[in-house]
Amino acid sequence: MLSINKNELMVNEKIRDREIRLIDNDGTALGIMTSKEAQRLANSRNLDLVKIAPQASPPVCKVMDYGKYMFDLAKREKEARKKQKVISVKEVRLSASIEEHDFNFKLKNAIKFLKNGDKVKVSIRFRGREMNYTSLGQQTLEKFAKAVDEVAVVERRPKIEGRNMFMILNPKP
Repeated sequence: MLSINKNELMVNEKIRDREIRLIDNDGTALGIMTSKEAQRLANSRNLDLVKIAPQASPPVCKVMDYGKYMFDLAKREKEARKKQKVISVKEVRLSASIEEHDFNFKLKNAIKFLKNGDKVKVSIRFRGREMNYTSLGQQTLEKFAKAVDEVAVVERRPKIEGRNMFMILNPKP
């Protein structure tokens, strides 16, 4: 079926072109005729005359049930939205001098997020004098990446921006 922008559709009496190329509701071409003749033909079949290709010369119109067409179009769009996968980014915050138990707890949460198909942003915020020890944060993030390497791929390596260092993990397919 033709892809048509909903905003451009002209129906029945709104079509003011002198000549149009008419297509029947089963897809057969009926030829070039005046819009009044086409409108009479559509009315005799209790269907609508819809302009589907206004940029063509002459414009192409189709005899169809407009209400049913719009319903089917909305239904297809809803199906397409249903099949879309929304990827969200979850964040796990660590500190440069994190204890082993806290590290494992955060690791377990990150693995859970990755198994659900979400991306994970692992960040470390440096406070005060911790800015002098960014290498500790780098080591912590690399340790974290190594711990999740069986369920995740590192999308963005550890990078420092201002007082934060972060990396982004993608779930493995």
